[in-house]
Amino acid sequence: MLVKSRRWAQQHSAHYPKLGPVLYVTSIQYFAIQLIVALQWSPPYSLSRNTISDLGSTACGTWNGRYVCSPLHSLMNASFVVLGITMILGSVLISRNFASGRAAAAGFAAMAISGVGVIMVGFFPENSESTLHELGAAIPFVLGNASLIILALSFKMPAVLRAYFFLSGVMALLGLAAFVGSHYLGLGEGGMERVVAYPQTVCLVVIGCYLAARSSALARPRTISTGPSRAGSGFPG
Repeated sequence: MLVKSRRWAQQHSAHYPKLGPVLYVTSIQYFAIQLIVALQWSPPYSLSRNTISDLGSTACGTWNGRYVCSPLHSLMNASFVVLGITMILGSVLISRNFASGRAAAAGFAAMAISGVGVIMVGFFPENSESTLHELGAAIPFVLGNASLIILALSFKMPAVLRAYFFLSGVMALLGLAAFVGSHYLGLGEGGMERVVAYPQTVCLVVIGCYLAARSSALARPRTISTGPSRAGSGFPG
């Protein structure tokens, strides 16, 4: 899949430099779909108690001690797949058009691989192939959040964005350590999982907006101010 993505990027990156950033910005659909799917739950979905994967569970019943029943599970799983695809294609395009140096390219490669994991989450809901589902979730939880730190240290962006990416990656990885150890710090299992999962997606939207705006600024023609022409200046040519 990554090989096909690179070929696709080679064909489109030069003609559409803003396509990669725009793909990153569309990651915001992930949050919108979660809200839509969660609102259909009865009894109500709990941000603290229920995990994100509960939204994609395909059957009603008790799962790991939580009652799960998600009528719009197909929509949530489609959202996972779309998010993964945008992570892959967006990372490849942005790496080709904006990244300089091996470290930054490695950071975007890690984010692209994380996209594969997110697709796995969508294809293998938690109540179907739990092993593949957990593997798919682990890839972005570890690799995706690590990529935020790599990009903070290597990708050319304003200092405030560097700090934001770095702190987001560190917070998410620390949250992952707590989550794995079942230390939810009063947030609940679902709340702590969001500390791990949300930062990288928010960072995708933020960097996508920044790069799209930067591309527009670079593409905007500069107006060169000239003084009066010599012919009308009253001085001999």
